[in-house]
Amino acid sequence: MISPIFFNTLTRKEQEIKSLEEGHLKMYVCGPTVYDRPHLGNARSIVVYDLLFRLFKEIFPRVTYVRNITDVDDKINAAAKEKNISIQELTGKIISFFEHDTKALNVLDPTFQPKATQHIAEMIVMIEKLLENNHAYISDNHVLFDVQSYKNYGALSNRNLDELISGSRVEIANYKKNPLDFVLWKPADKDDDVSSVFESPLGRGRPGWHIECSAMSEKYLGKNFDIHGGGADLQFPHHENEIAQSCCANAGSHFAQFWIHNGFLTVNGEKMSKSLKNFITVFDLLQQKVPGIIIRFLLLSSHYRKPFDFNDKVLVDSKKSLEKFYSVIELQDFFTKIPVPNEILSALANDLNFSKAIAFLHDLVKRIKVENDKNLQEQMAKSLDFLGF
Repeated sequence: MISPIFFNTLTRKEQEIKSLEEGHLKMYVCGPTVYDRPHLGNARSIVVYDLLFRLFKEIFPRVTYVRNITDVDDKINAAAKEKNISIQELTGKIISFFEHDTKALNVLDPTFQPKATQHIAEMIVMIEKLLENNHAYISDNHVLFDVQSYKNYGALSNRNLDELISGSRVEIANYKKNPLDFVLWKPADKDDDVSSVFESPLGRGRPGWHIECSAMSEKYLGKNFDIHGGGADLQFPHHENEIAQSCCANAGSHFAQFWIHNGFLTVNGEKMSKSLKNFITVFDLLQQKVPGIIIRFLLLSSHYRKPFDFNDKVLVDSKKSLEKFYSVIELQDFFTKIPVPNEILSALANDLNFSKAIAFLHDLVKRIKVENDKNLQEQMAKSLDFLGF
């Protein structure tokens, strides 16, 4: 039996992942905010957690993987106004783009893919609990979480309140008790699209971003679950705020016991941004006739916790590696029923050591060329299929 050992951001050390429920692993990962087409940074996160999902399905008898869709957000409102289209038209279009691009990357469907707009009732219930428990307050028609009411705030970031205030970009507003207090519910603006405004006992408005994930993870995974994942950029404030509001809404809850974060993406050594004109989407590369599985390979080629730099060399190297692997198998080898080689599973179970798994495949190519062994060819085919290539 392979034991998965991963780096837990919360404890800042590598630990064995053990499911709270015997034989059933539960994982939640922050999905897209659907205001624009997925860029390579988004895609890296999607592919990393897809590989984790594939690995855990080999190790645990049952895996429930939830990846949400944020379809109510200030960024969405702004993008819809800029394009002069309705929010529903924009989100519908972007969700369709997202599904197209993830399919091209050979990403498996999660067990559940809840939309924020379909879980407003659950968010309201959680906000009302926070108000009842004196962890939230109403000011200027906003409902805000009181960070000073939660003594463990900052544990995930490993910083205290003063350090978090000085080292982050938090919205300063005169209706907040503390600059770090965050919005749970905000009032509707006069010119808001009606599809982004919801009636509630809290007033006409919409939820804050952080409460969405807390409500959806609780609905599908319970008050306590095994793994919460996402990009390193979400560690603070999003994930920190999720922990605070979930633990305060549910007395005795620890929320997620294990936190996994993937690193940032750069382009030729620079941060990807539209102003630098190095902003690359998955669709851009597909339009350039780069196959989705090559994009998938290159996004996994650096260790998931480290920064990944996209450049021409990594694109060429990824293409060469896959062509090398394909050269020693035939189409019928893909219909093999043999198990995934232990060398692949062991490498990935060690904090997702993709490089070690690929080194095994390069060694397998050499052995196949010398021995011309059908079993070795089947191992190659099975490995490529398991890895999503």
